[in-house]
Amino acid sequence: MKRKLVAAIGIAGMMVSIAACGGSDDKDGGSKGADAKELTVWLTVDAQNNWPDLVKAADDAVAKKHPGLKVKHEYYGWPDKNTKLDAVLATDKAPDVVEMGNTEMLGYMVKGAFAPLDASKFDNSSGWLDGLKASVTYEDKTYGVPYYAGGRVANWRKDVFAQAGVKTTPKTYQELLSDLDKVQKKQGDKFSAWYQPSRDWYAAMSFVYDAGGSIAKEEGGQWKANLSSPESLKGLNDYKAVLDKYMHGDKTKDEADRPIVYGQGKSGMIFAAAWEGATAADPKNDKVGKLADKVENFVMPGPSGKNMPVFLGGSDLAVPVKSKAQALAAEWINAFTGSGGQKGLIAKGNLPNNKTDLATLKSDPKTAVPATAAESSWFVPMAPGWGQVEKAQVLQTMLQSIGTGKKSVEAAAKDADAAIDKVINTK
Repeated sequence: MKRKLVAAIGIAGMMVSIAACGGSDDKDGGSKGADAKELTVWLTVDAQNNWPDLVKAADDAVAKKHPGLKVKHEYYGWPDKNTKLDAVLATDKAPDVVEMGNTEMLGYMVKGAFAPLDASKFDNSSGWLDGLKASVTYEDKTYGVPYYAGGRVANWRKDVFAQAGVKTTPKTYQELLSDLDKVQKKQGDKFSAWYQPSRDWYAAMSFVYDAGGSIAKEEGGQWKANLSSPESLKGLNDYKAVLDKYMHGDKTKDEADRPIVYGQGKSGMIFAAAWEGATAADPKNDKVGKLADKVENFVMPGPSGKNMPVFLGGSDLAVPVKSKAQALAAEWINAFTGSGGQKGLIAKGNLPNNKTDLATLKSDPKTAVPATAAESSWFVPMAPGWGQVEKAQVLQTMLQSIGTGKKSVEAAAKDADAAIDKVINTK
């Protein structure tokens, strides 16, 4: 769930092309392309690698209703998808369905790239999670459908901590640090008691929000970067302390390969998307042996004394305004994200897109941790230029500078604020 946005250089061409085609033929994609014979669906590699059976089930459901329909899929890594999308939106070859990170939606909605949808036609739409619902809504219209949510939990190796004399998961941050100290001392400096990639801004900003800080604040209709505030600096210093003491891996890395590193047995703990522990324990990644029996999730305590607020990220599915099969695209999305699809996604370690299913997870010991963790969350600034902040990787650059010691926390935060302020109010 790692996010990019429309490249400034491509916006003008994309919008001229969209304007020339007159936008969507109807207000909710209701009947446009209902008789199309081909549907092109773009998803990220998360679906390809982790739940291809759910993709096939959606294909089969729609094809059953429309004999002869051919569903084509293209899969992209998060860093590559939007570059390709920006280019293709300026042509007449737009996909019919495209997966977007929920923080990516705003910029595309502002630019008119997606067709409006009738939310009432989608399962569980009245109970979509607030953060996801907000991400698909612009000027009171719906431009996407929440696909799944992703919270964060702590996941540790029970066997590794038991060897250091720790038998129960921590309830406070100080208990966690004490436990980590014991593991780090026992395992030595070539082992990461807590494998925390420096550039992982989702984790880092949890520390910032836990301390009462934020990425940016809105004042008088304008957004202003806030990473240099005393509260934000405290959170960043807490984050740096973790990197300095427990992270002994490459501090120029992001979180992309964290499940692999964890599966290789090089770490005692991660703070990550709930599905990452299960991915690490997958036989193709498990180099420890029976890792699934050795890992355990728990709600991450924060330095504040409360549960750590987690980034409630996730993915949405949108229909490009230039799709020639908007009605079928909407059908496919509902087949994929509806009640049956949500059950499948939950089984894969994701959080559902709606409150009803989330409530049921809290009562199940197997899913209570991620569901409880999701109750305390934060989301990115809903500012018109937020996508440009993400595209420029301002936060990742700041965090790498902090993690590697290239800059002090204060200097890195000041530089990040300056970079954010240049673009965050730009449409």
